[in-house]
Amino acid sequence: MSSSPSRLPPARAVVAVLAALLTTALLTLAAPVTPAHADPAGAPPPLTDGFGLTQTGSVTGTATNFVVTVTTPEVSGEHRIRILLPRDYAADPNRRYPVFYFLHGASDDPGNPGVAYPALTATQSMITVIPDGGRRGWYTNWLDQKTAAGAQNWENFHIKQVVPFIDANLRTLTGRTARAVGGLSMGGFGALHYAQAHPDLFGQVASLSGANELSRNHAVMRGAVVATLTNAGAALCGPSGGADCALNFGPTVSSDAIFGTPYPFFDADWRWNAADPVANADKLARTGVALYAGNGGGNPADMEFWVESATRHVKERLDALGLPSHYVNYGNGTGWGTACKGGHTSGCWAQDLADYVPRLETAFATAVPSP
Repeated sequence: MSSSPSRLPPARAVVAVLAALLTTALLTLAAPVTPAHADPAGAPPPLTDGFGLTQTGSVTGTATNFVVTVTTPEVSGEHRIRILLPRDYAADPNRRYPVFYFLHGASDDPGNPGVAYPALTATQSMITVIPDGGRRGWYTNWLDQKTAAGAQNWENFHIKQVVPFIDANLRTLTGRTARAVGGLSMGGFGALHYAQAHPDLFGQVASLSGANELSRNHAVMRGAVVATLTNAGAALCGPSGGADCALNFGPTVSSDAIFGTPYPFFDADWRWNAADPVANADKLARTGVALYAGNGGGNPADMEFWVESATRHVKERLDALGLPSHYVNYGNGTGWGTACKGGHTSGCWAQDLADYVPRLETAFATAVPSP
């Protein structure tokens, strides 16, 4: 369901929904974010700096599941990129692979081994790249680059730097039919946004419990984005929460930092509406689309309750345009794996990927090659 378009929801409601939104961080960050020991059977392939990316420190992990850390003028700070390679990548030097770019959710980090879901590590037919999207980067170039957060050109980082960096350093197939983008929660929005803005790059897109609607007609979703910017959840961290608390997004910035004002007066919020994935559904005409959502058990305090309607609105718009999609609403999670209760949780996303990855592999295998 959608909330009133006339105003953003009360702060208390937004903070409650924000807490649910960040279940992704609370669950996956439970695993220690520590470097894995090198695989004695081999080492990750060497990667050469370029496209504005400079590697810092050592590569950590195994030969097929490793993390590189880079800096870029486009985004302030250091940023980790997790790369998952097929088991036979080194043994078959003549083979090239399609690539799946998987975008994480709010407050997570590719350095966290929990982002490498079992379905992603099990596949042997494609490369998976999980780039840093920031604690609340929202996979776009921010309107305001002079906030306390520093440079925040996330779209430039991913599209103009990470993609060509991967293609230059790994044995990839480079046509759009051999490249997909998907993500969960904040990353679900990012996946749709990238597929819509760059149809020449991505032939497939998947949104798992995505923040799929930013228009004024879905004020709760918009309010949750604003809450990440204004760091509304930090108050829930307690006195010892600090920067490591999953609800702390770092420096507080203005609600206007990414898309300008979120308040719908005199069409001042036009940038939010222009970025809305529902409004841009027509740009997916040449793209394979997969959408997954539950219902949060019918509980409005669970972000999935709101994700359900946002995802359904994308589906309805695609249907109205005559565009096909693979749409799964698993409701309260009954029958959707063993760890899904229909909420905004990693147990549901693991099952989403168990369903999606074989479909993506088939799409890659049967696609007509593109330039």
